[in-house]
Amino acid sequence: MTSTTPAGPPATGTDPATAPDAPLRHGLRTRHLTMMGLGSAIGAGLFLGSGVGIATAGPAVLVSYAIAGVLVVLVMRMLAEMASAVPASGSFSVYAERALGRWAGFTLGWVYWFTIVMVLGVEVTGVARIVTGWLPGVPQWAVALVVVAVFAVVNLVGVRQFGETEFWFAAIKVVAIVAFLVVGVALVLGLLPGTDPVGTSVLLVDGFAPTGVAGVAAGLLVVVFAFGGIEIVTIAAAEAEDPQRAVARATRSIVWRILLFYVGSVALMVLLLPWDAPALQEGPFVAVLDLAGLPGAARVMEVVVVLALLSAFNANVYATSRMAFSLAARGDGPAVLRRVSRRDVPFVAVLVSVALGLVAVGLNWLLPDALLGILLNAVGASLLVVWVLVAVAQLRLRPRLEAEARAAGRPLELRMWLYPWLTWATLAALAGVVVLMATDTAARAQLLATTGLVAVVVAVYGVTALVRRRQAR
Repeated sequence: MTSTTPAGPPATGTDPATAPDAPLRHGLRTRHLTMMGLGSAIGAGLFLGSGVGIATAGPAVLVSYAIAGVLVVLVMRMLAEMASAVPASGSFSVYAERALGRWAGFTLGWVYWFTIVMVLGVEVTGVARIVTGWLPGVPQWAVALVVVAVFAVVNLVGVRQFGETEFWFAAIKVVAIVAFLVVGVALVLGLLPGTDPVGTSVLLVDGFAPTGVAGVAAGLLVVVFAFGGIEIVTIAAAEAEDPQRAVARATRSIVWRILLFYVGSVALMVLLLPWDAPALQEGPFVAVLDLAGLPGAARVMEVVVVLALLSAFNANVYATSRMAFSLAARGDGPAVLRRVSRRDVPFVAVLVSVALGLVAVGLNWLLPDALLGILLNAVGASLLVVWVLVAVAQLRLRPRLEAEARAAGRPLELRMWLYPWLTWATLAALAGVVVLMATDTAARAQLLATTGLVAVVVAVYGVTALVRRRQAR
């Protein structure tokens, strides 16, 4: 594969965080960005994890989803404001660097990269386990290898082809959820043969909040991380056609659709089935479809979950490769990660991401309860690190972005509402989530492990910064 190497880090005196992402190609359209955001956030967290949230909080999990959803909307608005003004493949890592310094960009970029690499292993393992259930004679490692190979090719052939693949994967998931909502509403209203209107008898049989406020808080910890993945829209902005307008349009449409899909689906579940029904934990979507008497509902949902995992895997390969490319282009990663192919794809970064995804699969096979569990624990709360630094960066960058826009004779394409008060309120809410995690045994372990991961990355930055200073003498 013939490749070129983009220019190294900008010369002294230029801001590396504002350096262009050349030679990446602008091949993504608004519809690609929109479906990419939907596809990344609508995955196993909704199809499987929603049942766990319901079992934790009862019907009051709707409050947990509403709180988490509002948080996501606010964080995405801040991120979209910065991304529409300064499109960059490093996204929030670049904005953290501009706002807080190089250490922040380095830390946030590599913490995110490590997190998503671990998630890649989980996603491909989930696919392999389901597929080998259909084909018992096929080993899991063979399925994982095929998945990794296929999506390595998808990501290597070009950004437009990646965007089209992710568009159709996400479209299938969206159609599946819309069909579920239609069937669920028909069940609630008694429009299907042999059914009567449900009312609120099932919803309130043990009260709206059977586990109390503590259950709502615990439910929030279960559901808040289900929205992870939507940030890929701003990573992809650097390769979009007319990136300023594309990212603004995409984020405006994504947030309300995700709230509708999540809150609407869960509302139907708690209206139709008792909150403590075992079937909800085993497979919440299948449990509702079984009520409708639809044959083969379990197998259909298995297929949808596989597609959801494949879509998320595809998008996360893209996200990790672009973050690694951006870090390397800013001098914060190995120079080889800057190499691009004739199709303007950072092919070394793609290959490294899929290779480490395979390593995570191997760890899951060899040490399912040991090393991989520790690594996954370490990334459990990393999304909070991203969200907090996004809010802090937006708080500091907004005046600078407005000044740059005025100097260019144009307005900001998109603005965070009620700045700075809503940004401060978001930070306070995120601090509340951290406090909740600190009071929950399982979540506390994740919080401590993530803190350790961040400390390690900061230490690595300190060492590299020291080396750079000595070399500059």
